[in-house]
Amino acid sequence: MPIDLPNLLTISRIAAIPLLVAMVMLRSPLGDMAACVVFGLAAITDYFDGKIARDRGITSGFGVMLDPIADKLLVAAALMLLVGFDRLDDRALLPAIIIMLREILVSGLREYLATLRVGMPVTRLAKWKTGFQMGALGTLLAGDTGARVIGLGWLPVAAIGEVMLWGAAALTLITGWDYWVAGLKYAANDKA
Repeated sequence: MPIDLPNLLTISRIAAIPLLVAMVMLRSPLGDMAACVVFGLAAITDYFDGKIARDRGITSGFGVMLDPIADKLLVAAALMLLVGFDRLDDRALLPAIIIMLREILVSGLREYLATLRVGMPVTRLAKWKTGFQMGALGTLLAGDTGARVIGLGWLPVAAIGEVMLWGAAALTLITGWDYWVAGLKYAANDKA
């Protein structure tokens, strides 16, 4: 396992999850804002780990493998916390389910395509999807209570986060479909 800055940033995303859980479990306005900050800092590492690795020419198989896993673990943990602690409106459960199902679909496709020695590169739209999704989840983790901590109690933060989550779900469907079609193309040609 190469220990370089990009990989440390990726690992930090996973290491942030227990802290995120602890902050949400406080069930307090300060805990909600702290959860938002922890999540936001962890989410930002997704941008920097890849950028630093590319800029310095230090990409590794370990980093390529772990980066999408770290993303999925962070997103899944946030969604489960929001649902488990009843922080989502019932209608917002649908985009949460869409996001989780797409993550499982893409993981399965990548695993299958790896057996064919076919890589499935991340598209620009998928990167936008990730950014929008991370923004929505961070906003939802802060919620209305967290917004009060920083003097924004008048702002409907939870509602804004849910609208953002629907936007992320729309991008999730589009990018999931793109990956599905690409995966089917290779599956149709596989004679195994």
